[in-house]
Order: sequence, then structure tokens, then C-alpha cells
Amino acid sequence: MSKKWMRLDNAALIFPAVRRRRWANAFRVSATLSEPVDPELLQQAVEELMPRFPSMYVRLRTGVFWYYLEELDAPPKVREDFAYPLTLMQDKELRSCCLRVMYFRNRIAVECFHSLTDGTGGMIYLKTLTACYLTRKYGAEIPPEAGVLDWREAPRPEELEDSFVRNTNGVVLNDHEPDALRMRGTREWDFLHLTTGVIPTQALLEAAHRYKSTVTVFLAAVMEESILEYQAQRCPNRKKRKPVKVTIPINLRRLYGSKTLRNFVLTLNPGVDPRMGDYSLEELCKIMSAQLAAEGTPQQMAGRIAANVTPQQIALIRAVPLWLKNIIMGIIYTQRGETKGCINLSNLGPVKLPEAMSPYVRRMEFIIGPQRTYPNNCSVASFGGETYVNMIRNIREPELERRFFSRLVELGVPVLIETNKKT
Repeated sequence: MSKKWMRLDNAALIFPAVRRRRWANAFRVSATLSEPVDPELLQQAVEELMPRFPSMYVRLRTGVFWYYLEELDAPPKVREDFAYPLTLMQDKELRSCCLRVMYFRNRIAVECFHSLTDGTGGMIYLKTLTACYLTRKYGAEIPPEAGVLDWREAPRPEELEDSFVRNTNGVVLNDHEPDALRMRGTREWDFLHLTTGVIPTQALLEAAHRYKSTVTVFLAAVMEESILEYQAQRCPNRKKRKPVKVTIPINLRRLYGSKTLRNFVLTLNPGVDPRMGDYSLEELCKIMSAQLAAEGTPQQMAGRIAANVTPQQIALIRAVPLWLKNIIMGIIYTQRGETKGCINLSNLGPVKLPEAMSPYVRRMEFIIGPQRTYPNNCSVASFGGETYVNMIRNIREPELERRFFSRLVELGVPVLIETNKKT
């Protein structure tokens, strides 16, 4: 009997083509519970969810013209967490399964190759997995709400759609922009450094409101300010400095009302050119707010979607063999992908759970791995009155984290630092 297979969504196509021996684009979502995790019950929950999430229980396969996803014969085995978050997903593992489910003490962690889904889709899977686990362990009655799906029902068609194709307007947006500063450091090949800033959400909201901005804009502006100082110290000649831009993923579900569990995110790169002069934090917040408002409209984003979708619909391109597509996509990724920003700042926002889960869950987090050429990345999620700002890096020097979190403290935002410091 032939296995079911699924095309990669529009955003997912690039990730298999540009992965490298020492890099694959992945992210982690995790839930910290009030009691230690029972691995046997967690394995049962993973198995029970398999029919409900067919787009998650897949392996990466190579076709003549495209990569595609193929259903698994059996659900992945739960494993104990090890080493450090987001250890490399090598090709052999991706050909077996693109999803990891792990546990460590009180924590359930899910790691996804980005061709499966984005942070929102991954968090929905984690919430539903955690709800199913808690039901098995405690007999809790958890309603399907606040991002928890009813795992006993069949998947809905809208959850499996490629929402990029449905929401393109066919008018390609010309979005040429200058390359941004690329930060450097001493590369580490066998470890990812993770620094978590635990911040009272109310204090962060108050600071953002003082600058008439959202939390995402405020954090991105502080990050931008930190990078501007970093560059100024290394490049005293202002005329030789490069633009400083923070890449911000935009969840398109909110713009278009999509229910997809697959990727549906595009990025914007708001920023400034330091050759034009110095910028106060207030000015950075105003500039970033204005750029995001202007570029993040449904009409503008539809044009960006069209720029990605339209080439795939050209018959000549569809007929190009995969090995040649890989070369072409690699060139496009190098020229238009990561070169336009200095760092990602991905904010999932407040993570909400059904009230019935609140006695059992202490913490919810989101971590994106370093990009292929970014040494640093930043991801944010809020839960239970705390905001968790996770900064990850594959270089030895912690300079950006030090500048960023120190600046938040200077601004009156208390920060508790946690780290997986290498011993």
C-alpha cells in the first residue's frame, strides 16, 4: 500500500535546499510542568495525536523535481533531552522523521525542522500534546480551546492547506533593500549557547508603553540600539558602517484569517542606516513602528507572497530538476535571505492555555536556532506573568546578550538571567 505524501508549503521549500552539514533550520517549543514527566504516558500521547496531526508526523523525501513530505510508518519515539537545545538535525534524521519529542525532569520539548511548520503551528501541537498527556496522567477534562485542538477528531482541510497559495494577489512586490551588518565571532561547532532573560511581563509592557510601542517593537528597538553600539565600537568611521536591521517574522494568520498548521509567516526587516546619524531609543521605536505599519498591511504582504509563489507556478521552473533548483535557491537565499537583517526577533506573544491546564503548567517557551549566517538569534514568548526572551548563539562571545539585557535593566526592566553555560 502506498504511503501518503504532502507537498512542502511555499515557505518550507527553501529549507531543505539550503541546509548544510552543520546547519538545518529548526526551532523548539517547550512546556515545563509542575511534576516530573512520565515518559511512557508521553509516548502514548504522541501516538494518540498521530492521526490528528498528519503534517507533523512526516519524513523529508527527495523527488526528481521537488522535496516532499511522506507520512511515517509509526510515531517517533520519545527520548530524554540531551546535550543542549536544537542539536543538529542531520540528513539521516530528517529522512526518518522531521519531529523530535523529548522530556527532561518536568519539561516536555518539541523540536521541528522548519519545513513542517512555524512557531505558531509548533505551539499548537505542543499545547495539544501536553493536554493529551495531562488527560492521561491526571484524568483532567481539558476543552479544545486556546490553541488546544480536539485530538479525537479528524484533521480539518484548512489546517493542512498551503495558505500562501490561497492568499497571493498575483502582483509581485519589488522589495529590493540594502544588505545589513553581519556580526561575527569565534565559531563553536559543538555547542549552542542559550541565555534566557526572564522578565515580568507587566514591567515590559509598561516600558513599551512609555515609548508608545508594542512589546515586539520595543524589544527590537533595544536590540537595534545594542547592535548600533556594537558596530560603532568596531567601525569608528561612520561612512563605512552598514545598515542595522532586525528581522521580524509576521504571523500571516492574523492578517488573512488562516487556520493552517503549516508555515504561514513572512519576515520584515525594519531598521536604520547609521551613516545618517545617531538615533535615540525613542526615535528607533517610532521608525520601527512606522515601517512595520507601512509594510505589514494585507496588500503589501500579498505582494511579498506573490514574489515567492509566482516563480513556482511557471512551467519551465517546475520542470527544472531538483539538483539545479537547489543551486538556484541557494543563490537566492544568499542574495535575498539572511543578508537583509542582522538578527531575527521572533515573538509568539502571550501563550494562552485552557484554564483546566493551569494547575499543571508552570512555563511555556519558544527557541529558534541560529540561522545559517547569523551567529545570534532571539525568540520571545510570554506565559504566567513572565516573558521569556531566549537568545541563542553559535559563537563564543556573549557580547550582544550582555548589551541587550543590560540596556533593559538600565531602562527599569528587571531581568533574571539563566544560561546553559558550557562547563
